[in-house]
Amino acid sequence: MLLKEFIAEGVSALEQLYPTAEAKNIVLMLCESRLGTKNYTHIVEPDYAIKPSQLPSLQEDLKRLSSGEPVQYVIGEADFCGYKFKVTPDVLIPRPETELLCREAVKIGSRIQRMREAYGKSARPVRVLDLCTGSGCIAWTIALEMPGCEVIGTDISQKAIQVASSQNFSIQVKEREAITPKFIVSDVLDFNQEFDQGQFDLIVSNPPYIKESEKANMRVNVLNFEPPLALFVSDDDPLVYYRAIAHWAQEFLEADGKGLVEINELLAPETTSVFKQADFENTRTILDFYDKKRFVLFSK
Repeated sequence: MLLKEFIAEGVSALEQLYPTAEAKNIVLMLCESRLGTKNYTHIVEPDYAIKPSQLPSLQEDLKRLSSGEPVQYVIGEADFCGYKFKVTPDVLIPRPETELLCREAVKIGSRIQRMREAYGKSARPVRVLDLCTGSGCIAWTIALEMPGCEVIGTDISQKAIQVASSQNFSIQVKEREAITPKFIVSDVLDFNQEFDQGQFDLIVSNPPYIKESEKANMRVNVLNFEPPLALFVSDDDPLVYYRAIAHWAQEFLEADGKGLVEINELLAPETTSVFKQADFENTRTILDFYDKKRFVLFSK
């Protein structure tokens, strides 16, 4: 079968679930991962043929995609901040919006690093705590973009911590002289657990924040495949994780430290109030690509 024929077949199969342009992008991602082709190979090489030995697995992949399974789970990886992260159904697929959180976190952390450069070798490293780390995409990105900083990621899910710990950035770590993040199992909602990891200059988190009542507006590829534990909160208490994060910040954030969390834009005022009530007076929202209030930045 020609590559262009498989792409056309795949797009046709996925158009029941996605707009045509998105369906095509998904099929091209699959081909790039499985065949090593580019998104233009079928155009510049119209006679490019898929080897007969490769077709059965590609057809099986297409069957999985047609059921609504996200392409990132099918190929086992997701692009995020210029890196490729291993993903499994045990962790959320990293979203483009969360890249903005990383960008802002790196900006804050780098500013602290520059201020400490005057102390030379005796300068304290910037320390970052990533609550609800999932795949570890936030923790790893910050560690790689700010060589020398110490990052700890926590999650209640043992399987998620295994995924985060198994990310392979050994080449980047060596080239940039970065410090590999440390990942530990910890329940952000448990205030009585022992947590002896010291104080942090920056606390970040992308916790569960989608209300159960919002499920009706979500796609099947999210509802049926991504881990509910990492997505949803009860309508009765949708801010439970933000109160917990505020508690952790009160306990483990340096006096001049900052916090940055991703939020449900429908609850921006209420989320901001959570941190103000926890004595973080310098609190403001940050907009995402679509001018929605997507993040809250807080400090004393």
